[in-house]
Amino acid sequence: MDVSHSVAKKSNIPSVAAVVGSLGWPLISRYRASVCTQPPRLEMIDSLFKPEGGKDNGLIRELLLDFYRSTNGQKPEQIIIFRDGVGEGQFNEVMNFELARIIKACKFLDDSWFPKFTVIVAQKNHHTRFFEPKGPRDDNVTNVPAGTVVDTGICHPRNYDFYMCAHAGMIGTTRPTHYHVLHDEIGFSPDDLHELVHSLSYSGEARNGRQRGLVTLLLPCSLPSFINGLQNFRDGCGGAP
Repeated sequence: MDVSHSVAKKSNIPSVAAVVGSLGWPLISRYRASVCTQPPRLEMIDSLFKPEGGKDNGLIRELLLDFYRSTNGQKPEQIIIFRDGVGEGQFNEVMNFELARIIKACKFLDDSWFPKFTVIVAQKNHHTRFFEPKGPRDDNVTNVPAGTVVDTGICHPRNYDFYMCAHAGMIGTTRPTHYHVLHDEIGFSPDDLHELVHSLSYSGEARNGRQRGLVTLLLPCSLPSFINGLQNFRDGCGGAP
């Protein structure tokens, strides 16, 4: 899930929210996107659950129904939510507003359905970098290997977070992704969660071809950003397809 805002100085340009959901479980490379506009500069997605006239016209309902159809009538027992583009000051809003609306969307479809949720925020806009020594001099360093995980020492003393460099840094300095686990009803062990995130970081390689920038972040987080970018480009071209 991600929200994209206009770079223009005008305050009346709507923001674009995108939510991407997987299809055809147990495959992890098929996704379906739902996109909508919302008030300018609003970061929380307000259309996840949208009851209107006895119906839910929200984004989550569309994704759940498509998952249901693609799995021959199977409902997800576990839902993993990756949220991109929010800062630490907005973590409570993600839990109290967005997760609450997702749960309402599930209950609207089936009041007896109780899926387990794990909520993870992925951050790329930070100044943390990792190196390993390449020689005897202090300034002779190189990027850490692909798949490096750091979950001790520099992480939060109480909250559940970790850094991952999923891909090798071919040019310049590798920028790790900082993952914050806000909620985990599923009960992942740290190793299992690291393996899941690392695997998802490579699920877009064959799909995206030369668009290398799109897979520096795990695919469920990078796809909403990519879709928002396409929508903003379309709007900037005057709505041309």
